[in-house]
Amino acid sequence: MLFLYLLSIVSLLVQAIFVTLAIAAGLYYLAEIVEEYTVMAKYVITWTVIATASIHIGLIIFEDLPLYLNVLGLVQQLLHGVLMKDFPVVRVTSITFITALCTLVVHHYMAFKYFGEVYYNFSEVLAYFTICLWVVPFALFVSLSANDYVLPTTGERQPLLADNNVLTDYLSRKSKRYSLLSFFSFAKESILPQRNKKAF
Repeated sequence: MLFLYLLSIVSLLVQAIFVTLAIAAGLYYLAEIVEEYTVMAKYVITWTVIATASIHIGLIIFEDLPLYLNVLGLVQQLLHGVLMKDFPVVRVTSITFITALCTLVVHHYMAFKYFGEVYYNFSEVLAYFTICLWVVPFALFVSLSANDYVLPTTGERQPLLADNNVLTDYLSRKSKRYSLLSFFSFAKESILPQRNKKAF
């Protein structure tokens, strides 16, 4: 009996490793898709913001969830909509981004507090957190790396270098960026073995 118990612990560890690798591979793939198709990503994320706001309105009309949770969710979706105006450029130091992040934390706290006091099925709680709280911020998180491959323009809001050389300024700023895709690329190169391609 003890041997089977130890075997189940090893099995759980192996399953956790596989799930972690699958999530990392999925994030890497999504980050590459967002970087390749930024216009389509903006379209999908914008409609996700609209759908999530509609769900909050539906919860106000049809469910007895507290009004403050849904109003906070609507404010959060409004901030996400403002962030989508400049997509794929997401400035993490902007007031809108910081406010959206703060409302996300407050929304989580209020939702945890409410669902801790009032009983709901686990599937209903998970549905609220997944659709109303996590979908849009997760999509924005994955799309943060799309900004790295946007071509520079002379109409950028950040000041360029003194010599007004757009390409030099872009490359100097690009080398200092840290994105989700660059992190996964580094992890892939350092962890996974690489095969040498033979030239024929």
